[in-house]
Amino acid sequence: MAFEPPQRLVRALGEMPETAQDTDWLGQLPRLTEAALSRRGVEARRVQAPGGRSSLVVLVTYADGTPAALKLAPPHARPDRELAALAHWGGFGAVRVLDTRHHDDDGALLLERLHPEVSLRSLPEAKALLEASGTLRRLWVAPPAGHGWETVAERTEWQSAALRAAPAETRTLADTALAMRAELVAAPSEELLLHGNFRQGKVLAGERAPWLTVGPDPLVGERAYDLARLVRDRLEDLVASSAGAAGARRRVNKLADALDVDRERLRGWTVFRAVESGNRALAAGRRRDAELLLEFAGWL
Repeated sequence: MAFEPPQRLVRALGEMPETAQDTDWLGQLPRLTEAALSRRGVEARRVQAPGGRSSLVVLVTYADGTPAALKLAPPHARPDRELAALAHWGGFGAVRVLDTRHHDDDGALLLERLHPEVSLRSLPEAKALLEASGTLRRLWVAPPAGHGWETVAERTEWQSAALRAAPAETRTLADTALAMRAELVAAPSEELLLHGNFRQGKVLAGERAPWLTVGPDPLVGERAYDLARLVRDRLEDLVASSAGAAGARRRVNKLADALDVDRERLRGWTVFRAVESGNRALAAGRRRDAELLLEFAGWL
């Protein structure tokens, strides 16, 4: 079986600063996949297509026919940290890890098989946000002692470097986002394990539970940071609607109240994350995505 990386993954890696390391990983991917399959005693059935922007997922089975999924991600994605987060959640609200050992040789994760074609994005918006909120609430637990995850302050500090060099067309919004971030990290905040990249598309249908999250980019900090990415889900619909800025602010307030999160802290992190993502999209040449994100941030 050919284990060619999905084109979405190749394009996404091209936008990352770690291109040399990840290009090498892409070249080794067929070998890494074969080694990971052999090491875990599973057989490949098919590569999940069209695939994601952050990994190769191979649908596999054990010798007795039990289904599973093998995920291979590039080195910069730190699959060891994802494995640690999933193991800490223990299947509560998240996909279950079937092999909790980390193999530096391949960096692969062996996970329970979900239904990759059915995410919360298949539900009407109101229902999807309700299910997403319930799933996210299960993930917010205390991290283990001596954890190796970065904090919200640490992650947003290195993200801020690019915002400080933002082009003139986004300078005002970048300065606003940086000021909000400085105020947020200066105040005491929670120390909880966060998903880090939570959105509707990261919650898939399962057999063991109706909905389980996948693909964390874990870090430690406050719930408002984690919830901020969910606020802008289905952004195209939000921007196209007649509700506009008022609708965006209502969504912030509704999600904050539903999950008992401070409204202003959620608004601040939503602005920062939208501007940071918009600036990154602009630098990668995805101008339409950047315009949507920056327009949304301006509404808040």
